Amino acid sequence: MSMQLRKETMSNKTKNNILPRVNSPEDLKKLSVRELPQLASEIRRYIIDVVEEHTGGHLASSLGAVDIIIGLHYVFNSPKDKFIWDVGHQAYAHKILTGRKSRFHTIRQNGGISGFPKPLESEHDHFAVGHAGTALAAALGFVHARDLGGTDEDIIAIVGDGALTSGSSFEALNNVADLKSKFIVILNDNQMSISPNIGSISRHLSNLRTKRSIRRFKAATLKALRRIPFLGRHMALSVDAMQESIFYFLTPTREGVLFEEMGFTYLGPYNGHNIPELIDVFKGARDMETEGPILIHCITRKGKGHYLAEVDATKFHGVSPVHISATGKVEKPQKKVSYTKVFSQALVELAAQDNRIVALTAAMCDGTGLKEFQTNYPDRFFDVGIAEQFAVTSAAAMAKCGLKPVVAIYSTFLQRAFDQVIHDVCLQNLPVIFALDRGGIVGEDGETHHGTFDLSYLRFIPNLTVMAPKDENELRDMLYTAVRHDGPIAVRYPRGKAEGVPPRSDYREIPIGKSELLLDGDDLTIIAIGKTVYEALSAASCHQEAGRSVGVINARFVKPMDEELIVEHARKTKKIITVEENVVQGGFGTAVLEVISKWGINDCQVVTLGLPDRFIEHGDQNILREKYGISAKNIFEVADKILGGNGDGEEFEEIMEIRTRENKD
Repeated sequence: MSMQLRKETMSNKTKNNILPRVNSPEDLKKLSVRELPQLASEIRRYIIDVVEEHTGGHLASSLGAVDIIIGLHYVFNSPKDKFIWDVGHQAYAHKILTGRKSRFHTIRQNGGISGFPKPLESEHDHFAVGHAGTALAAALGFVHARDLGGTDEDIIAIVGDGALTSGSSFEALNNVADLKSKFIVILNDNQMSISPNIGSISRHLSNLRTKRSIRRFKAATLKALRRIPFLGRHMALSVDAMQESIFYFLTPTREGVLFEEMGFTYLGPYNGHNIPELIDVFKGARDMETEGPILIHCITRKGKGHYLAEVDATKFHGVSPVHISATGKVEKPQKKVSYTKVFSQALVELAAQDNRIVALTAAMCDGTGLKEFQTNYPDRFFDVGIAEQFAVTSAAAMAKCGLKPVVAIYSTFLQRAFDQVIHDVCLQNLPVIFALDRGGIVGEDGETHHGTFDLSYLRFIPNLTVMAPKDENELRDMLYTAVRHDGPIAVRYPRGKAEGVPPRSDYREIPIGKSELLLDGDDLTIIAIGKTVYEALSAASCHQEAGRSVGVINARFVKPMDEELIVEHARKTKKIITVEENVVQGGFGTAVLEVISKWGINDCQVVTLGLPDRFIEHGDQNILREKYGISAKNIFEVADKILGGNGDGEEFEEIMEIRTRENKD
């Protein structure tokens, strides 16, 4: 094919594209049903192009839900009818169809649209979500509000099968049984959450997938009964209502009717990628005259339309963009190991030495780095599904029996088990180890996923020791220390690459509550914790180079505090800066202030740097750190002001530029 002919062919394809014509649900409804599969393909291509090449994001789950989303918007009337998403990372097509197509290329970027449904962003997003297990409870709340207000909108909850393992979902289901008002649940069953689903709910859904022929038989029987003159309709209603109906009789076990036992009118399972069939089903559910909830079971393929994502949906659940250099070559990432990988390797090594060590995760085996542990010690590995409360209480019981449980969990998700941490672990002073990944700013996932509260909500709990490493070697040492500690202990580490320090193969126990003086100073002392330690060192070394004596303490512990070292330097320099990647309220800096107040040091100036009293938006981690004043340059500027300078940061930039040139030479 000639170049000119190829260009003409591509131009004709572009002219025939449907997506450019669709900017709202109203535009979608103007299309014929026959055009919708092509639209679905174009939306998938658009999502893949943006996510893989530009922004990164939740790819596999969003690709799998495209057809359901098109069907929902084709049948229902958003925003009057309310779509309530569970987690929401499956909702990319929803964003594209509801006026955000032109900004979709900014998804998860600072200043761009969110990667999750966000009411402040669109009238089509009715509830902010990010953690699994919220949709059913929220939908019930919307139903009650609708009924009390006397309005007639449809409430539709879109729930992934993995979310049904969440305790909050079970609590909502328990309340559905008594509901006498209609609402619709779309069960998007892709047979996975992030890690493969486990447990009885997963087995139940697998069973239901095989029962479609039985349900069709039931439907055909009822249809035939309705055709009988006079009594047929009443006979059909009676049979449909009987607990021992044809469907129940033909189902080998009663687990096949779990949802109907819970009060749902169950429809399905259906092919979640057959748009015409979905539209018929959704219309039927919309128009059904029934009092009570309806559940539509849709079978989908996670990663649909992307071969690699279909083959390995876990790997493609969340992806980073592929960066292409000016030469057209794929740029290789820096050869730094991630904190998650460091934790993973260390836990496997320590488990080889101590058979009491067990590991628990809440449906995040790969995300928390426990895959290698699972491979090496399958009998000592427990994935409890999306059930953080259960994980923590179960770990407490294991600790009570002499095991050394390690609960590997994202910081933001431990919030869901806050009561269990207090009541079941710390109250009994049990040696449960909390490995808190994604502590601090996580980046593009934004408000619902930042781990910016843990230092505050953990440090006031009695009996709990809280640590945060400055680098990968210290993470290994802290995990080793935690295993040897006789009490509850949390190790909090950030998302992303570690510092790249020369690795050590040995382990060193850290004395509980002892900090580390990294740089001595006479004019000012910076006390930093975790990720901010090297930022503080960079700022302090620039001041040292400029002739000012600035010291740095690596606190290592948020609780207990190294009061002796803090007091010594508070009295010595009389100027303290604390730095943390956590909210200032109740956090590490507050703990330092408490120590200084306790010791009656009234002539010491203390400035606390950390995150403000707000939910931090999504964006690149380094952009957010700079914006909220915890980067090396920010720390330098604050120290400069305290020491009498103008604090404009120019001196810092000049020194760093000189260092960069020297390193190149």
